[in-house]
Amino acid sequence: MTKLSDAFKNGKAFIGFVTGGDPDLETTEKLLFAMEEAGADIIEIGIPFSDPIAEGPVIQEASLRALNAGCTTDKLFDLVNKVKNDIHIPLVFMTYINPIFTYGKEKFMSRCRECGISGVIVPDLPFEEKSELAPFCKKYDIDLVSLIAPTSKERITEISKEAEGFVYCVSSLGVTGVRSEITTDIGAMTELVRKATDTPCAIGFGISTPEQAKKMSENADGVIVGSAIVRIVAEYGVECIPHVKDYVKSMKDAIS
Repeated sequence: MTKLSDAFKNGKAFIGFVTGGDPDLETTEKLLFAMEEAGADIIEIGIPFSDPIAEGPVIQEASLRALNAGCTTDKLFDLVNKVKNDIHIPLVFMTYINPIFTYGKEKFMSRCRECGISGVIVPDLPFEEKSELAPFCKKYDIDLVSLIAPTSKERITEISKEAEGFVYCVSSLGVTGVRSEITTDIGAMTELVRKATDTPCAIGFGISTPEQAKKMSENADGVIVGSAIVRIVAEYGVECIPHVKDYVKSMKDAIS
């Protein structure tokens, strides 16, 4: 299993997101390899869920497509297990607390370990309730990635002190999605993180262009891009691989 923090050792990290099973599992498998080849340092795989409350329309629709195509949590585990020896960057599951509870907390983390998943991101798990999952993550050596938002304020220090893998810095209020402009004082947020921890900080939500990625990376150790990639997948379907690959390369080049 590749440690998440290792992905930040060679400069700014590019973290790309795909919705597992959109448009089908075969395409997701090809995307993982293409994104790694294009320079991605970490890949988040979204487990499709009927009520993804942190997601905007682009990823909501991707989850629906994946579910309608028959994607399940078990099928995603099988896919990751299949490629684990050939993918050489960390893979992370982005999911919600309900699917983990339904699957079984210990069983879920055990399978993450078995499949080589390095971490999990659970947007609807408040910091104050992380003990619901933390013991199981620790037992199976899975990083439970913490999120901070512009509204976190004095909680940023507290959350950062216990951060694992990387701190997910949410750039904007609201749900995921492409934004024409990001006005949050990212520098102030990341400064608080760096005072509290040596754990890397990556910025996500709203980043879609190389110019935005470059600007955001000036105040962080990495950038996270989801909706812009998922939108390419939605546009091209099973033919999306070269288009996503070119896009990821352009974003990685912008922050290098």
